[in-house]
Amino acid sequence: MFDKILIANRGEIALRVIRAAREMGIKTVAVHSTADSDAMHVRMADESVCIGPPPSPQSYLSVPAIISACEITGAQAIHPGYGFLSENAEFVQIVEDHGITFIGPTAEHIRIMGDKITAKDTMKELGVPCVPGSDGGVPTLADAKRIGEEFGYPVIIKATAGGGGRGMKVAMNADEMESAFMTARAEGKAAFGNDEVYIEKYLTTPRHIEIQVFGDGKGKAVHLGERDCSLQRRHQKVFEEAPGPCITPEERAKIGKVCADAVAKINYIGAGTIEFLYENGEFYFIEMNTRLQVEHPVTEGIFGVDLVREQILVAAGEDMSFGQDDLEINGHAIEVRINAEKLPNFSPCPGKITAYHAPGGLGVRMDSALYDGYSIPPYYDSLIAKLIVQGRDRAEALARLERALGELIVDGIDTTVPLFHELLQEPDIHSGTYNIHWLERWLAEHMAD
Repeated sequence: MFDKILIANRGEIALRVIRAAREMGIKTVAVHSTADSDAMHVRMADESVCIGPPPSPQSYLSVPAIISACEITGAQAIHPGYGFLSENAEFVQIVEDHGITFIGPTAEHIRIMGDKITAKDTMKELGVPCVPGSDGGVPTLADAKRIGEEFGYPVIIKATAGGGGRGMKVAMNADEMESAFMTARAEGKAAFGNDEVYIEKYLTTPRHIEIQVFGDGKGKAVHLGERDCSLQRRHQKVFEEAPGPCITPEERAKIGKVCADAVAKINYIGAGTIEFLYENGEFYFIEMNTRLQVEHPVTEGIFGVDLVREQILVAAGEDMSFGQDDLEINGHAIEVRINAEKLPNFSPCPGKITAYHAPGGLGVRMDSALYDGYSIPPYYDSLIAKLIVQGRDRAEALARLERALGELIVDGIDTTVPLFHELLQEPDIHSGTYNIHWLERWLAEHMAD
């Protein structure tokens, strides 16, 4: 087992890793920019190293700075958290070349799943159901129009290197294809340096269902059920729950086994999430995230496992502490993402926290790096907290969420907490009858930009 690990991240996810490591008796190193010198993850780690100025490319995305911090402190492994360098295959290769263990998948698996076309082809070969669409990249507008006619409209054009909703455009008919195709290519080029796109059939009323998988890198893998992440704004998740309110035990067992078998075949190591669109009882693969997800706490809640601990175990060459037969769902869990944003236009709202009180009580977990007097810097993602609740069933979890939101105090800045107060008054939320378009339509009616 490692004596010391470095966390190449910041905020609540850095704290999450520090806590797991401390329970395992492992010392931790926090890295930080000059803007984060007073951050909570810096205070809680055993050691800290300043790796550069506030802009991410000069600090949290600086591979030389992170490798140097490892060498200076003697850290034997790096946990990437999520975001930043967590799915950067080149970074993983450099880490391994320096004799440091990367707590996550191999560079090869990150590279395969990081390219949407290669990922889709790989999943097809592994028996995972996929959305009908083009075989590989679509080089010209003429090809795009031909594919649109072949599969029938609407279709969605996606950047092969895309993510976070960037480089994705829908063409409802042939007249919209040129604009959608050219815009998706331009966005892909601007955001990822790659203008290659592919085309898929556009499902009109799907839910976003993702399967949590975990492999030991030796041919053994399990699934930990699904999460429903259908409540999204601009392709960004805001509300996640497990288990999914629309998924039957039979569907869960079937798709879960398909996913676990797939990652076992490629000797996948660590945590991964296989994301699907789900419509009319069918699952369609869209992408695989080769890292810990923001919403992993809801899975931990219903299964009673520590996914970060398991990541560290398998990275150190040890076995997972559980098998598929040990995993039984207990209750229902919900997570809401609380951002430092001003409604109704969701504009970033950094600033000083003048008062902070986290909710508590049975079945309440607050993952946050906030504290009284902390100044949220303007340089990074606006996510400042995740409120996770668990109940014996979905109704109890929703009631607990409403109660916990009422206890939460974050003064000095604007947050998205009022959004969740309003959503919890909606019958569709309580019945679980919504799809990935529901929130956008609701916002257009109730909270227009």
